[in-house]
Amino acid sequence: MSLIDRYVFKEWAVGFALTLGVIVGILILQNMYDSLPDLLNVGASVSEVCYYYALSLPTYLPAILPIAFLVSLLFSLGTQHRNNEIIAMRASGASLLRISRSLWLAGLALSGLLFYLTASLVPHSVERARTFIENLEYASLEQGLEHRQLGLVYNLGFDNRKDGRLWFMNRFSERAWLGLGVNVHTRDTEGQELNRISASEAYYDDTQGHWVFLNGRELILDAETGDPMRTLPFKKRVYEDFDEDPSLMLALYKKPKMLSLFELRRIIDLLPAEDNPIVHAYLVRYFSLLAAPFSCLVVVGLAVPFAVSGVRTNPMVGISKCMGYFFVFYLLISVATILGERQLIPALLAAWLPNLAMFGAAAWLFRQAR
Repeated sequence: MSLIDRYVFKEWAVGFALTLGVIVGILILQNMYDSLPDLLNVGASVSEVCYYYALSLPTYLPAILPIAFLVSLLFSLGTQHRNNEIIAMRASGASLLRISRSLWLAGLALSGLLFYLTASLVPHSVERARTFIENLEYASLEQGLEHRQLGLVYNLGFDNRKDGRLWFMNRFSERAWLGLGVNVHTRDTEGQELNRISASEAYYDDTQGHWVFLNGRELILDAETGDPMRTLPFKKRVYEDFDEDPSLMLALYKKPKMLSLFELRRIIDLLPAEDNPIVHAYLVRYFSLLAAPFSCLVVVGLAVPFAVSGVRTNPMVGISKCMGYFFVFYLLISVATILGERQLIPALLAAWLPNLAMFGAAAWLFRQAR
């Protein structure tokens, strides 16, 4: 690194560390205000509360790192501009791109870090934190109640078009992993029903990866006419080819923003978006999570020109303009998400459109600030 690179990077790094610590602290306090009463109501101990927040902490990083990066850039560069340090660097022949080179490298490094966290650590944290608090809630309700009466989801349905099976359950217990009043309709590639399984109970054997049905009957239908041919009653029957994971069924009853990247990927793989319009929302969310880390580069592209263009006695002029651009950036994210979910634009374009638009704006701003 040159002297300019080291100086600019050092000034930013100190501000970034302080800003990140403040934002993380504020978010933890806000989360505690929202969730701590619920944790105490279900009898969570001090160690369990700490463990829950330790699990939740990585899920904040994709949202707070770009914000901390933006704030630290604006104030570090704004301070240098007010002290005429930027002017001195440019008078020595260094271009704005040259002055901000170390910041672009920092933005690229943060984007790579966020992409890694989003694709590996954060999905595990989302799922484990959700499971942990659900188990605490179930444990607090277990006194006097059977497992099958806890965590009930009513009228659970799942259309597995890939394997031609349509599922209906009157109730499903997330605690016991047990379905009550289960009906499964098997169809051929043309949609003709081949057989129908009805059982009072069914559970998913996660060690073997298949479903076991109890106290039911299987109705065999004529493939051409659809008329009943024979009925086969049973007390217990294992269907080894029925490998639908209940967690995937339940995921479709949650909003896309509540799911991890892994859960979104499984939904997309099993349910083609062209056959299931509801999957478009999950597809947009999936691509948006993968595109979000690169907003750190957008931060550099917008923050640098505005931070050095404000009035030296009042750097808040440039900072205010930059904040306005970021308001537009987040507005574009919301609009593009809606357009993608409604299939007005492709899901991949909906995820990347805000970044591309802001990259274009950043290129224009750099040209103006030369």
